Amino acid sequence: MARYLVTGVAGFIGRSIAAALLARGEGVRGVDNFLTGKRVNLVGLEAMEFMEGDLSDPAACARACAGVEIVFHEAALASVPRSVADPVGTNVNCVDATLNLLVAARAAGVRRVVYAGSSSVYGDAPTLPKHEEMLPNPISPYAVAKLAGEHYTRALPASTAGDGGAALLQCFWTLPGPTSHYSGVLAIFCRKMLAGEQPTIYGDGEQSRDFTYIDNVVHANLLAAAAPAEKVSGQMMNTAMGTRITLNETFEILRELTGFSGKPAYAEGRAGDIRDSLADIRLAGELLGTRLSPVSARGCAAPLSGTGPAAELSRACSRVAGQAKWPVFPHLAFFSDGVY
Repeated sequence: MARYLVTGVAGFIGRSIAAALLARGEGVRGVDNFLTGKRVNLVGLEAMEFMEGDLSDPAACARACAGVEIVFHEAALASVPRSVADPVGTNVNCVDATLNLLVAARAAGVRRVVYAGSSSVYGDAPTLPKHEEMLPNPISPYAVAKLAGEHYTRALPASTAGDGGAALLQCFWTLPGPTSHYSGVLAIFCRKMLAGEQPTIYGDGEQSRDFTYIDNVVHANLLAAAAPAEKVSGQMMNTAMGTRITLNETFEILRELTGFSGKPAYAEGRAGDIRDSLADIRLAGELLGTRLSPVSARGCAAPLSGTGPAAELSRACSRVAGQAKWPVFPHLAFFSDGVY
């Protein structure tokens, strides 16, 4: 019987969490509807029990939660531009899906839900770094949906007894990593530049992001699942790098790594995009820090095996994490919310 459920398991983060759990011998069930997830991400997860299903269907949620102890809720329609174009679809796949999952988890006696939040909920408030006591200021339907998920995750399990309703809310930030099919700025830039095509920067390129490596995201989730309920129940924490880099600086690093000789195209900024993201990660360090393993960005950027465009993309994205003026980070790390 699977002990862990990973939603959005065919996505970049969900797949990475599932792989880490399997590597330590855990029983894992994964669920995905392949709306944005990719079947290729399931390669190597053959030991996992996989269920194709849509979390907007309460019956699918009930089947997914049956018998599991801990849920990592990574599934979402993670795109700001898409949410602006189709806010109803984003609501269904983020808000409705999360509520259905929480109801099913409560009915199944799930002990803990680890919810993947988003830095987009902070919006464009000028305060940097962003900290957990700030009032949310979502400026896109995606951010509103993720904030609603936070509130549901914090409120609904509170009505169950004991540790059964414990939830950790992780506010994830923008991340790179090997094998990523995530459609964030690093992947888009790399694919374009490796193909000799001109990438586009929306805005002036001086907007900044707190990029965080995928291994840290996985580590943070595993710590969240094991932390004492009295520390983390209902607690949202920034899980990020605590440093930032502009898109112009990112482009220059990737140009060197990919051998691209051109310049970026600049276009008008997009609706719903935030200007700067930088996380205050002290709370995560306080609540989980005694159990954290320091991870070096350069260590994460160790050369990957393989050849061809996909391998080059992975190497380039990984090396950005190692070369973007970032130190060893002793705390945690973020997820990627498509906010570029």
